[in-house]
Amino acid sequence: MNPRPTPRLRRVTGLVAGLLAAAVALSGCLYAQIPEVAPSVTREPDAAGVPEELLPYYSQELDWEECGAGFDCTEVTAPLDWENPSAAEISLAVVRHRATEQHTGSLLINPGGPGASGFDFVLQSLGYAVGPALIEKFDVVGFDPRGVGRSTAVRCLDAEEMDAYLYEIPDAERGTPEWEAELTARNEAFADACDANSEGILPHITTVNSARDLDLLRGVLGDTELNYLGYSYGTFLGATYAKLYPERATRLVLDGAIDPSVPGLDVGTTQALGFESALRAYLEGCLASSECPFNGTLDEALADFQALLASVDQRPLPNGDGRMLGADTMMTGVIQALYSVDYWSVLSDAIEAVLQGDPSVMFFIADAYNGRTEDGEYPDNSTEAFRAYNCMDYPVEDDPAAEAAAMAKIRKGAPTFAPYWEGPDPCEVWPYPPTGTREQISAEGSGPIVVVGTTNDPATPYEWSESLADQLQNGVLVTRVGEGHTGYNKGNSCVDQAVESYLIEGTVPEDGLRCE
Repeated sequence: MNPRPTPRLRRVTGLVAGLLAAAVALSGCLYAQIPEVAPSVTREPDAAGVPEELLPYYSQELDWEECGAGFDCTEVTAPLDWENPSAAEISLAVVRHRATEQHTGSLLINPGGPGASGFDFVLQSLGYAVGPALIEKFDVVGFDPRGVGRSTAVRCLDAEEMDAYLYEIPDAERGTPEWEAELTARNEAFADACDANSEGILPHITTVNSARDLDLLRGVLGDTELNYLGYSYGTFLGATYAKLYPERATRLVLDGAIDPSVPGLDVGTTQALGFESALRAYLEGCLASSECPFNGTLDEALADFQALLASVDQRPLPNGDGRMLGADTMMTGVIQALYSVDYWSVLSDAIEAVLQGDPSVMFFIADAYNGRTEDGEYPDNSTEAFRAYNCMDYPVEDDPAAEAAAMAKIRKGAPTFAPYWEGPDPCEVWPYPPTGTREQISAEGSGPIVVVGTTNDPATPYEWSESLADQLQNGVLVTRVGEGHTGYNKGNSCVDQAVESYLIEGTVPEDGLRCE
């Protein structure tokens, strides 16, 4: 494919889709597992109303094996193609933590991505995934969606090849046709590797199929209705479920919402503006501290930060492992750290080190986002799965005028991010055409669906939560006033009480509840 000279907006959801599991790895918040749990409850699968051709899947009996104190693990078989269920099968990895008190059913969790492991999210960081009240009452269930992790997974590159794809600095000058051609060639090689190594599953890695898998999990767990908590991308999965199965969408909480009607181009634009706002908030807090790598006014600090990025872009810094820190990798680290106020001090340390010529801390943050371990391995496939879902879910946009208008908006509202926010869309060279649509979801006939939005959430801006709650026929908006990505279990007792009272007791919070 010959690159066009017109600048194109990079599909930036590839950077900022809310990999909460990576955030846990960065912060080290691996909460203690709770040994005292209720006895295992075995319930008959719920296959009511299921078409005959799907009964073998919905009626399967699960073989649970203990996989930690209070945890059981199993695999669920699902059709690869829900429209042709007899053609081929896939496996879904599932873990549950049994309720510590009275069992009230299953609560299924999705941490975001798409591509983050819900299995690891629950098994390794239960207390980060949900609060104590939900641990007491529910079997908390994590799962790897199709294409992800321990489930039948998308496979693309080995560790060395992933390093080159994610971190290698292009030879050509940023923004030139040669630069676009170089990045497009990389994207083509990545896509070809995914197609060659994923055993035919790529056309079926979609959120619609994953939502159908979600209903299968509900059924085989023996729940007649779905209790669900989805973060970030998990809100799109949950809303899609409610669209397909409104009669079973009884208690859903969607935290850090994605607006399902927003096209990919607008997603990228809004997120760029959101991260610029989060960066300014970080710098304002940094300047008020005694250990800030910047000084002066907020605008002066922002200008110094922009100059630092430009310097790294022109003169990348060598890391001890041979990798070079360029502006794109530095931006990945900055974005990752802006997900939460808890990481602002780490970001200050990383910037101070970069100023001293040491990129190691910034690489540490970027590696956490990319799922890269200290020894250079990639134990999960979050990057590959993320690309697969987005390239199938989002229609490819090819309107140079709209792209130019979007970039003009970003240059005006997000001048720090603008130089690093454009480039060839990797999905333009994906081997299969997208099947997803971008449209409003009303989920008529569902139960109340609680949407939690945070006012200065950089990854899923607050306006998306407002929009989704308004679209849903029975949407209820809860607002956390503050910084960072998502609102539940982040130290705001007002949000926590609203979510937990709803999931446990069915008490619907007041629509428009604002939690300072």
